[in-house]
Amino acid sequence: VQLQASGGGSVQPGGSLRLSCAASGFIGDYYVIGWFRQAPGKEREGVSCISARDGSTYYTDSVKGRFTISRDNAKNTVYLQMNSLKPEDTAVYYCATVPAGNYWSPTGVNYWGKGTLVTVSS
Repeated sequence: VQLQASGGGSVQPGGSLRLSCAASGFIGDYYVIGWFRQAPGKEREGVSCISARDGSTYYTDSVKGRFTISRDNAKNTVYLQMNSLKPEDTAVYYCATVPAGNYWSPTGVNYWGKGTLVTVSS
C-alpha cells in the first residue's frame, strides 16, 4: 500500500491550494482516506476524510466551509481543495487511511503518506 501526496506550497492569506493523494495497493473499499496536519509545536490533527465505500465526508470545525475533499475513483486519487487559507492552516499535511468504522484519529491510522508542507503567509 502506498499513499503519494503532492500539492503543498506557499500562498498568501485568502489564497487557495489543492492537495492530491494517489493511493495504490488497496484491496476493496473498507477504509476511509483523508488528511491530517501538524503545525510546529502542535499535535497532529484530523482535517478531513472521505469514505472509499460511500463517499461520506468529515471536516474538522476549523476548515468547514473552506476546504472540500473529493475523490476520483478511476484515478484512485483523493483531493483536498483548500480555499480562503489562513496563517493558522500552515502545517505539514499528511495523507492517511483508517479502517472503516474507526475514528478519524492519528491513533487509528494504518497507512501514512509522506507529508507535504503548506505555508500561508503574507
